[in-house]
Amino acid sequence: MTVLVLDNPELITNAAIAAGFTTANFEAGTRRPHRMKFHYGFNKHALGSDDVAFLRQHASYLRNHPAISVRIHGHSDNFGSEDYNRFLSRLRANAVARFLMQEGVAESRIFMSHWGSARPLATPEDRAANRRVELEYLTMDVARAL
Repeated sequence: MTVLVLDNPELITNAAIAAGFTTANFEAGTRRPHRMKFHYGFNKHALGSDDVAFLRQHASYLRNHPAISVRIHGHSDNFGSEDYNRFLSRLRANAVARFLMQEGVAESRIFMSHWGSARPLATPEDRAANRRVELEYLTMDVARAL
């Protein structure tokens, strides 16, 4: 059995080159960004600067893959009334959708859901983890069925 230790950057680079990988394989927009959840502060719906950088990657990916759409799920914590929480989760989802559209993603490829506090990620007491937006990629066949 052969074991490859992945803590040697030079060894990893040489193995990737030998396998045929080039920098073209990793150009912006060709690989789906790994970050799919964006968290918010209490009673906030504005995007943070680190969120903007990741959302630009998502926009680039979507522009390069026209057969893929995105569903934006807005969430809130359980503090306050459920009507307000649903409103706040809608503001969060709308902020992400507006940003993606400004970056060139067609509105017809963006779907939104606002859950309020109905679908917590963590326990209801862990409010910070539940204040979030999640992105879900859809193929066009799935998107049309919605």
